[in-house]
Amino acid sequence: MNQSIAMLFGGALMRRLRGVDEQMNTINNRYKREMQERKRLHNLVQELKGNIRVFMRCRPPTTKELEQFGPDALSVTFPNPGEVKVFNEKNREKVWEFDEVFGVDSTQEEVYKDVADLVISVLDGFNVCIFAYGQTGSGKTFTMSGPPDNRGVNTRALNDLFERSQLRSKEYHDVISVSILEVYNEDIRDLLVDPSSQEKLEVRQGDFGNYVPGLTSIPVNNLQQVIDLLSVADRHRSSATTNMNEHSSRSHMMLTVTVVSENKLNGVASRGKLNLVDLAGSERINKSGATGQALKEAQNINKSLSALGDVIAARAAKQGHVPFRNSTLTYLLQDSISQDSKTLMIVCASPMLYNSEETFCSLNFAARVSTVELGKATKTITNSTANSNLVQAKPSNNSGVAPKRQSTGKY
Repeated sequence: MNQSIAMLFGGALMRRLRGVDEQMNTINNRYKREMQERKRLHNLVQELKGNIRVFMRCRPPTTKELEQFGPDALSVTFPNPGEVKVFNEKNREKVWEFDEVFGVDSTQEEVYKDVADLVISVLDGFNVCIFAYGQTGSGKTFTMSGPPDNRGVNTRALNDLFERSQLRSKEYHDVISVSILEVYNEDIRDLLVDPSSQEKLEVRQGDFGNYVPGLTSIPVNNLQQVIDLLSVADRHRSSATTNMNEHSSRSHMMLTVTVVSENKLNGVASRGKLNLVDLAGSERINKSGATGQALKEAQNINKSLSALGDVIAARAAKQGHVPFRNSTLTYLLQDSISQDSKTLMIVCASPMLYNSEETFCSLNFAARVSTVELGKATKTITNSTANSNLVQAKPSNNSGVAPKRQSTGKY
């Protein structure tokens, strides 16, 4: 008797639980659909307003960090898609929402997949800027460059451009050129020439926005040529060892890809430009342990990043005067932060509790960046006759460094 009652009520309970599970699955599926629709509408609004897009990426903890601090020393969690939550050593916590959020398990492929559409629009004559921001050791260089066996945004973007250019080669003639520079202690250095033979380089305003006269620009037509040029740039780029990062970049690096295209059917030419920027990491002097030359470098890095913060604040407040010329970095980025550009910021962060204060600062800055409206981007259509020399130029077959080409001011 008692066993029959138990079986009766047990069966009813199981049916009730199955019903609850089905309801939860329905609610979860509805929530996912609504989140996808919300994201679609958000992206549409952002595109119409021309806001700077912001992605957030959190690097995984290192083996050394886990050994030293343990798994309980993590301060970053991801409550919902597009959200990141951080708490610090003072038990303060905050949640931020960005266009995309990549957790500690994210891959290089996943990150590039979400930036690919921006990159490809360069072939249509749009100006695009993608820059990585964050404290020293937060994964910026890994995200933008990556190791040879796990390439980052830079080489994936070039490879994508080559493949798309080849697919449309019957309709368009594309010339893709690359230049690489660094801003070191407020000076511009050409990373594709011997540092000992550097001339003083400065930012100037030209017909197609700000440019650097005398900067090496090399036509490329395959990925290996780009990889060879990046290797040259890596050897010339300034770096040092600090308490925060064994290989700390001591400069801001900018890889600029210019695509000059001509429609073979109607002769209309366009010019697109892609700036891929790996910003040097912000750091607290007392925490990084920088001294001597490294201290001077850190001070200049922080000064330029502070100037970037002032520019973002002015743009967000829609002020009449924006202090672009207060820093070499901001003057270089003026086109990307002012108008007629599709701009994406990837803010990188450490998951560790001992870095939580820096993470708070980075994410707060990223949130301000996301409020900047650039206006709807437009294509750069140029006179096909004026561009005929560039469009007909044959890309160099030399994978090394070609002789320096002087800019004409129409870069």
